[in-house]
Amino acid sequence: MRDVAIVSFAQSGSLVGTDLSETQVILPVITEAVERAGIERSDIGFTCSGSADYLSGTPFAFVANLEAVGAWPPISESHVDMDGAWALYEAWVRLQHGDVDVALAFSSGISSRSDLGEVLCLQNDPYYLLPLWADHVSLAALQARALIDAGLATEADLAEVAARSRRAARDNPHAQVSGDVTAADMAAKPEVVAPLRAGDVPPVTDGAAAVILVAGDRARDLCENPAWIRGIEHRSDPHYLGVRDLTRSTSARLAAEAAGVGDAPIEVAELAATFSHEEIVLRQALGLGDDVEVNPSGGPLASNPMMVSGLIRIGEAFRQIDEGGRHRTLGHATSGPCLQQNLVCVLEGDS
Repeated sequence: MRDVAIVSFAQSGSLVGTDLSETQVILPVITEAVERAGIERSDIGFTCSGSADYLSGTPFAFVANLEAVGAWPPISESHVDMDGAWALYEAWVRLQHGDVDVALAFSSGISSRSDLGEVLCLQNDPYYLLPLWADHVSLAALQARALIDAGLATEADLAEVAARSRRAARDNPHAQVSGDVTAADMAAKPEVVAPLRAGDVPPVTDGAAAVILVAGDRARDLCENPAWIRGIEHRSDPHYLGVRDLTRSTSARLAAEAAGVGDAPIEVAELAATFSHEEIVLRQALGLGDDVEVNPSGGPLASNPMMVSGLIRIGEAFRQIDEGGRHRTLGHATSGPCLQQNLVCVLEGDS
């Protein structure tokens, strides 16, 4: 396997109800990522993007996003209808072929123009759940209730996660919500769908992010502290919720084992825990102890651009190595209802 490292990461601010086109949101982010890497766009041998046409309401909307990349002269590119973390995975696989050394992965999502409660219903199975129009918050609440009823968490635990996320986000200039709040403050928030309260549910965010991947020693030439991808894997649980134990995430556990999470201590984990109870499920599945710092950025509870949040988690894990002096970090992404699909990326620095 070729050694591949992240050498650059950029993200937009947390936009709310933006009037910009998706291409206009992406362009400055890609420009920043390329400039931070110290490369020319012509150095990029492969480009992969992640987005969802459902959010845009336009078939093949992702094609327009290529205007932000610069598709002339012709480039080698691909697209996934997934979070950008899966675009990064495809770019990593492409670099393993050995004929290109630099890849760009980016993603974008403008979800404030749609009704997520309706749009995300369309990802449910068409026979049992879709006719019920079970929205994503209600399904998450079902999982949180299962966790509480099994004695694996309490509503106070959920409030603690929500409060810690907002406090951590105070130092994140890209966060949408933050504050010096306590668990008691979060527990006093109104219920959205019981047992989830307002602090347990992510904000609706528009945004974009981009990552530059480089293979081999050239990564060290471009970045003082490259973050090497030492393990990356993604797995999926069954689509139908009725055949899953919602208190656990088997796919996250299997992905973590395949990525080698347990091979050495993890210092920081950026988890795509979109709802507060998901952090508790993921900590157990990934085998993260209390000594692991989780979501120092505030995580998705502070800012949650759909199709981008997972790529941001990997980017924040990179920042912990590049700027924070950490050695081994973890970035996680998820897709589908109740943590159906999970991607785990283990990063290591040279020092």
